Amino acid sequence: MGLISEVLLLPFAPVRGSGWAIKQVLREAERIYYDPATIRAELARLEEQLEAGEITEEEFDQQEDELLDRLEIATRQGAGRGDGTAPQ
Repeated sequence: MGLISEVLLLPFAPVRGSGWAIKQVLREAERIYYDPATIRAELARLEEQLEAGEITEEEFDQQEDELLDRLEIATRQGAGRGDGTAPQ
C-alpha cells in the first residue's frame, strides 16, 4: 500500500518539497528575528538614529518598545543561549 500511495502522490512531490523549503526559511527568519544579539544591535542602531536626529523621540519610543517586546518574548521562550544566538 505504501508503494502505491507513493506512486500516486509522485506528481505532488514538488509541492511537498516546496512546503519543506518554506518551513525552513520561516524557521531561520524567526530564529534571526528573535535572536537577542540581533535585537540589541537594532536597539543600538535606533539610538544612533535618534542621536543623529534621523528620527524623533516619539518614533524612537515606539520602535524601542517594539524591540523590547521582541527581546522579552525571546527571553521568555529561552531563545538565547547566553552567547547571542538562538537555538535551531
